[in-house]
Amino acid sequence: MAFKKEIVEVIEPKDVFVGNPEAEVTLEEFGEYESEDCAKANEVVKKLLKDFDGKIRFNFRHFPQTKIHQRSLKAGEAAVATAQEGKFWEMHNIMFANRRNLGTTSLKLLSREAGVSNKKFLDDLVNATYGWHIQYDIREGLNRGVKTAPTFFVNGDIVKGKPTYETLSKAINEALKKVKKKKPAKTVAKQRA
Repeated sequence: MAFKKEIVEVIEPKDVFVGNPEAEVTLEEFGEYESEDCAKANEVVKKLLKDFDGKIRFNFRHFPQTKIHQRSLKAGEAAVATAQEGKFWEMHNIMFANRRNLGTTSLKLLSREAGVSNKKFLDDLVNATYGWHIQYDIREGLNRGVKTAPTFFVNGDIVKGKPTYETLSKAINEALKKVKKKKPAKTVAKQRA
């Protein structure tokens, strides 16, 4: 008797955006959920998304600092699990608000608060179902020069300095100018009478 394999498509962190999905400027963060600096950066990102409404999109990649924050890895897995139900950003913000309480049982309760209905959520966390997605983000971050969280990129270029509103908005404005220069100027045909 042959068993039929079920193919499950997983929504990966690199494919989860907030903001204008068609934006030509992408703000990307490699971060984690227990870090105070990442929590502060999350507030900056919210303001940037509001101030650059329609001009940017934001992507959060997982870079847990497990030597400092032991629960950050499971928190990242919980975020990926909630993405499967389209609740990534709800869980993302809830975890930052509860960053001192991210044990496995707490993550299950927070997922409910985010609107997740998956009855296997806790099993997925315990079994590290989405752990390889976090490992992929870590490897990609290391390959791109990420050493600590938070680290930001704008259109693939690393943003140097502390991730303040000023630093990030300056990088976004520079990227917007570059995008504008690359667009061909529209020519207006003169009508001759």
